[in-house]
Amino acid sequence: MRVLRLLGQDGTNRLTQARVKALMEIFQEWTRAPEPLIVTGNDKCFSAGADLQEIRDLDGPAAYAFSSIGQQLMFAICNFPAPVYAAISGYCLGGGLDLALACHRRIAAPNAVFGHRGAALGLITGWGGTQRLPRLIGKTQALSMFVSAEKLHARKALEFGLVDGVAEDPLAEAVFRLETAVRGAADVEDCGVAKLGFAHSRSAVIP
Repeated sequence: MRVLRLLGQDGTNRLTQARVKALMEIFQEWTRAPEPLIVTGNDKCFSAGADLQEIRDLDGPAAYAFSSIGQQLMFAICNFPAPVYAAISGYCLGGGLDLALACHRRIAAPNAVFGHRGAALGLITGWGGTQRLPRLIGKTQALSMFVSAEKLHARKALEFGLVDGVAEDPLAEAVFRLETAVRGAADVEDCGVAKLGFAHSRSAVIP
């Protein structure tokens, strides 16, 4: 099992052009030898989304290219051939929410806050959130989040189906659920799945 941790210097883990490209490269590499994966941030922020100052400085072609690689990243996560969990603490906003939505399962800490704040800035997500969010929580609630920039806290997100669980330590909970799933598969069919070696998970850091 692998753990992919976002660690921006200012703690917001913004999805800059460099970080999105680095994530894309990692998923392309790991797709060739897929293992269960957990994406996480720090205790106060999963990801605050794109760097708005960086976006303001992009011209038309550069903005289109950034949108395209973001879409490619979310597609790569969504179609990753092994389970991908998001372990979310603190803020999960904008493109950060798109990233979490692309994961197959989401576990939130009690302090998690979800939102698409782009409406307050005259922006709308271009990374698939407008499609994935309504599928999880319904069109009415999704529209409220997109248009009014409404935020959801962890318990309400669980109630609406945005997350699959709330735990004090979402990373540990994600590990437990993955271990349980693999053990269950091994019990049903002796196919060597239990040899994945969860006791020695590997991690990567995206600075």
